[in-house]
Parts: sequence; C-alpha cells; structure tokens
Amino acid sequence: MAICARGKERLDDAAAELRQAATGAARVLPLVADVSTVDGVEHLISATTQELGGLDILVNNVGLARGSTIVDTTDAEWEEALNQTLLPAVRASRLAVPQMRRRGGGSIVMIASIWGRESGGRMTYNAVKAAEISLAKSMAQQLARDNIRVNSVAPGSISFAGGSWHRRQQEDPKGMAEFVMRELPFGRFGKAEEVGAVVAFLASPAASWISGVCLPVDGCQSRSNI
Repeated sequence: MAICARGKERLDDAAAELRQAATGAARVLPLVADVSTVDGVEHLISATTQELGGLDILVNNVGLARGSTIVDTTDAEWEEALNQTLLPAVRASRLAVPQMRRRGGGSIVMIASIWGRESGGRMTYNAVKAAEISLAKSMAQQLARDNIRVNSVAPGSISFAGGSWHRRQQEDPKGMAEFVMRELPFGRFGKAEEVGAVVAFLASPAASWISGVCLPVDGCQSRSNI
C-alpha cells in the first residue's frame, strides 16, 4: 500500500498507524508528494508501481476549495479548487489506468462529498466534488471492458483529529452541539474509519458488480432522494 502527503512528519505517523493495524506482511510505502502538481502525481504513480510491482487500486482523496459568492470568488480561487481537487483525480487516474489494464483490471474510488450530490458547502467545493462524481461515472462506463471499476463515495460531516470539524468542535462546542442536533440524525459526527470501511468494500472483490455508483456515507445527513 502506498500513501502520500505533502508533509513528511504526519505522513510517517499515518504509515506507522497503518503498519500497526495491518495483518500479515502488508507493506506500507509513504511517499512525499504534492498531488496538486503534475510532477507530484507522476512521482506518486511511478514510485508506487516501481516499489510495489504494480497498481491495482487507486483512491483519489484530496480536496480544498476557498471562496464565497459568485461575485466575490476570484479566478485564482476557482483555479485552486480545480488544481487541489479535480485535476489530481484526473491525472492520477490517467496514469493508473494503463497499469491496471496490464494487470487485468482494478478499482478506482473517488472521495467526493454529499455536497457534490446536492447544494451545500462552499460553492467552489460543491462544483469540484460534483465534477468528481461525474468523472467517476464517465470513467466507469469507459473502463468496464477493461475490468476496471470506478465508484465515488460521498461522506457527510466526518470528525477526526486535525480535521476541520474537530477544530470547530474545540473552538465552538456549543455551536457544534447545536449543529449535530439540527443536521445529524444519529446525533454524532461520522468517523474516518466508517468512510474507510466503505472504500475498502468498494475496492474489494465483494463489490465486483458495483461500478459507476456514488455511495453516500453520511448517517442520513444529506437530503437527496437518490
């Protein structure tokens, strides 16, 4: 398994956690890479295939979007949203697909958001996450004959140490408690492990007949009927 991040310290911490949780002789390859750049994505895919002997599963999990209203959001903020979220998924998938074809198939999972399925969140984030869901659907239809499955996952509000929701819980516990009561039917935030379990399922042979879907993992937070 290869994982990447911009910063080495947190990357090494994540790799240590994965090694501790892994069973058997699973290998964890931490790679420092900025996947918002062409060079960063190329380094990630090439180092993974060289060090691990191939590539069977790709999880596109990166996202950042700033800005506010249509009038006040600048071109630079729109370009940042594309470079930090959509284009890394496009570039990584483009490089991963030939590797998967050589191995007879594979699985690609996009980490999107409930705010890619319906209105909500920042406008720029809404747009790029919707684009990721659409990209996954298009790729799924293109790549089915190569035995490559492509799906997207739409998490709701997930709290984990170091994340934005966790920070808000520390800064405004009363406001966050009200948010939970108002927006989260189960009365709590989701956990990263709950998203990870769904990604592992979609990437596994147990999901062999699932491709082109967007699966919400949100504890019934979203309002969409589909």
